Amino acid sequence: MLTTSFFENNRKYVSKFLEINSIAFVNSNDELPRNGDQNHIFRQNSDLFYLTGINQEQTLLMLSPNHPDPRKREILFIRPTSKKIEIWEGKKLTRKETSEISGIKNVKLLSELDSLLPDLMFYAENVYLSLNENLGYSRFYNDIDLRFLNDLKIKYPLHVFRRLSPIIVSKRLIKTEEEIEVLKKAIKFTNNAFKRVLKFAKPNIVEYEIEAEITHEFIRNGIKSHAYEPIVASGKNACILHYTSNNKVCKNGDLILMDFGAEYNNYAADLSRTIPANGKFTERQKTVYQAVLNVQKKAIKLMVVGKTINILNKEVGEIMQSELIKIGLLSEKDIEDKGDKAYKKYYLHGTSHFMGLDVHDVGTKDTKFEPGMVLTCEPGIYIPEENMGIRLEDDILITNSKPINLMANIPIEIEEIEQLMND
Repeated sequence: MLTTSFFENNRKYVSKFLEINSIAFVNSNDELPRNGDQNHIFRQNSDLFYLTGINQEQTLLMLSPNHPDPRKREILFIRPTSKKIEIWEGKKLTRKETSEISGIKNVKLLSELDSLLPDLMFYAENVYLSLNENLGYSRFYNDIDLRFLNDLKIKYPLHVFRRLSPIIVSKRLIKTEEEIEVLKKAIKFTNNAFKRVLKFAKPNIVEYEIEAEITHEFIRNGIKSHAYEPIVASGKNACILHYTSNNKVCKNGDLILMDFGAEYNNYAADLSRTIPANGKFTERQKTVYQAVLNVQKKAIKLMVVGKTINILNKEVGEIMQSELIKIGLLSEKDIEDKGDKAYKKYYLHGTSHFMGLDVHDVGTKDTKFEPGMVLTCEPGIYIPEENMGIRLEDDILITNSKPINLMANIPIEIEEIEQLMND
């Protein structure tokens, strides 16, 4: 588990980069309605968790490093609780418990914010707010961050509003030893689930039965959720990159592509493996599988300090093109006609993305790799006409020397997969 000092250090880092006479706010995520009077399962805003360790809904962090009153330089606002709430929803954090987790001494109820806000804003010229700036995120509704921003702009139109996200991103990109240990735990439980599946998989089971085995192993170990919707794709389904229906029968002779990961203490593991439903690869399946594995092994070696995802994608594309020619999927004429992008007919996605509190974590394709960053390495070959899709994905730690494969102990070699499935 992460220590209180971890969250304290993260807040100190953020506060250091705020302009003089600034205030910063970070909200918890919305509680989203599912249907009727039911909500979706709550998952904390990653930035708020990173700065406080609090997983509870209706929470607001305020930082004002230059406020003349030291007690008002860090305030955490939490939801009130009551006997009725405890009966219906369970116990909520007390002020003392909140303070012990986060290291923030001044914990207030959210209902006290309105009375404190004028004083807090009076001593601030700049207001920093944390919006979701993930490049893959589409703001399709008026979320809590946007509502909070608009409300402050109406009440305090003469303040300067600034982006907090770039400051937090610069810290979140580099994982501490504590974070790496948490990631290793998530990977351990993911490994356990995969090995369970190797013993379970066989022809004529339904994809969702494999998903159930993974979920069973997670819950059995206290893992409350998947890091993302799991993919269990047999046969041609594996050529659908984000297939999550998981409702087709795994036929004899099919390959089963699985992409899943445990979420442990809010940190995500991300694994892809492809196995034969009947426990034995055909010769053709072995050929294509080994080509993907060859690409992955070479790609991991390229994940060094100073590289970027864009550069990695280009280099891996060249390696993939060479492998596709070797196994007969591309010809020299294909290269003449389509140039260095010919491989994209069979390899449709990028090689890597950042990992951490989000499965697609902060960082861009032009962010230079630094020690402490964690990224996936996930080449694949997809051949719809052969009802075959193969992807192999591991989580890689960037270091000053060579990259470290955090999933190196998870079975991946053809012989090892077959042996474990048939023991």
